[in-house]
Amino acid sequence: MWIADGWKDYEVIDTSQGEKLERWGDYLLIRPDPQVIWNTPKTLRDWKHPNAHYHRSKKGGGEWEFFDLPRQWTISYKKLTFNLKPFSFKHTGLFPEQAANWDWFSKKIQNAGRPVKVLNLFAYTGGATLAAAAAGAAVTHVDASKGMVTWARENARSSGLESAPIRWIVDDCVKFVEREIRRGNHYDAIIMDPPSYGRGPKGEIWKIEDAIHPLVQLCAKLLSEQPLFFLINSYTTGLAPAVLSYMLATELKSFHGHVDSQEVGLPVSSNGLVLPCGASGRWEK
Repeated sequence: MWIADGWKDYEVIDTSQGEKLERWGDYLLIRPDPQVIWNTPKTLRDWKHPNAHYHRSKKGGGEWEFFDLPRQWTISYKKLTFNLKPFSFKHTGLFPEQAANWDWFSKKIQNAGRPVKVLNLFAYTGGATLAAAAAGAAVTHVDASKGMVTWARENARSSGLESAPIRWIVDDCVKFVEREIRRGNHYDAIIMDPPSYGRGPKGEIWKIEDAIHPLVQLCAKLLSEQPLFFLINSYTTGLAPAVLSYMLATELKSFHGHVDSQEVGLPVSSNGLVLPCGASGRWEK
């Protein structure tokens, strides 16, 4: 498992009864987590004094209960600063477990000894974009949500990366990749963090089980002659790490690289265990 254990501004304090107790900077949040299927006692005092608690509805969705939480605040990871705010479906605008991947590909970019062009698809609020840019890459950031791209640009400004070579694109990721192929553009590295299910700006339906392999096939056509890495993140239960390895090994075999896929996780400070948070597949030269 790849563990994001480099955080100072974030921690999973405890987990129980379908929920996780987290510290985001100075604030404590309780949020549901489908991986937390154990019912250990909630003995820590912090369970009783959160700044906000997201309650999952039995009918689907849910809502926040706020006690003392600002509308927006920031946390930092190394040299990066992220703007956070609670919004629909329990999210805060950041997936802290991805720091394990940020550290991995940042080293690869820094050690490449050449200019590196990175394509970040389903790029959300820009965690991977900023990590790659801070490591020295030129990044093309693509997301179908204008609001998410705006948020990512705010994070870039907060991180002192407003003048970094980042292209901000609001577009359906598949259609953007198809156009880039026609244009003859190439990238040295590709990152994708596809949702399990979603819709594009014109209502295009995305279902990961059906769409992920064709997209990997398309993206292989965008790789440069000397690609550096290809990263796929998945939060879909049915896509085990071995599935990601199989796709990457099959579609990138002509580049003669190495594939490894693992669960990603976050350390739990109350007991020293690790909370699983999805899976990542890494191809690298």
